[in-house]
Amino acid sequence: MEVLVHATGNPLANLDYLVACPETGDALAVDPWDAEPLLAAARARGWTIRTIVNTHEHWDHVQGNHALKEATGARVLCHPGAVTQIPHADEGLTAGTVIQVGRSVALTVLDTPGHTATHVCLQAHGDRPALLSGDTLFNAGAGNCHNGGDPRVLFQTFRDQLWGLPDAVELLPGHAYLANNLRFTLDREPNNAAAAGLLAQLDPAGPPPVLTLGQERAVNTFFRLDSPEVREGLARAFPERTLQTDEDRFVALRELRNAW
Repeated sequence: MEVLVHATGNPLANLDYLVACPETGDALAVDPWDAEPLLAAARARGWTIRTIVNTHEHWDHVQGNHALKEATGARVLCHPGAVTQIPHADEGLTAGTVIQVGRSVALTVLDTPGHTATHVCLQAHGDRPALLSGDTLFNAGAGNCHNGGDPRVLFQTFRDQLWGLPDAVELLPGHAYLANNLRFTLDREPNNAAAAGLLAQLDPAGPPPVLTLGQERAVNTFFRLDSPEVREGLARAFPERTLQTDEDRFVALRELRNAW
């Protein structure tokens, strides 16, 4: 599997993607912000974009659909509940559906509500295991729940679908928020050496690094609910709450991140 990570450079720091089969040159576009850079990248590599997937319905993940579909004839796929919300959507994707890209690339659809009620992630298998996570899971962070989401549902998605994924899986999120998310991790867990070291190494002018879920488990506070330092900090921030469960702690962290 070949992956192009395209940093849009827009104010929201969106990332969109091309996923291609190296044998056939068939490609899938994920969350297109602007069609032309993706078309140019595909032409330069000899790829043909045949499918578009929107992880969810928010405008910054779908606005490139029309131009990309017009230029390529690609079908637009999304969560079944978002088909009527996303312009130019053709078909809904149920959990467990396998999207085949060319001969050698297969991506399994995960139904991952929380950021919105109609969000999907794509899990790539094979020689380069990866998770195209949209706005569910970010590098060192978790999606907000401001516009159609629910933090307790997001916790269930993390607990039931994300925490158990293998360490080797690469994370390919919908936005490049790593630096600020690492600062939040260090606010919650000041002695996290992995987060401090990674933040010190970041090049603001360079491309966003691709981290594995193994690395995320070291630096992402939303994966670190068992950390004594995280728990002690939450107890100080919310002295009126007992915060006895992982769900309670996750929701409290999401509240703190909302104000960060």
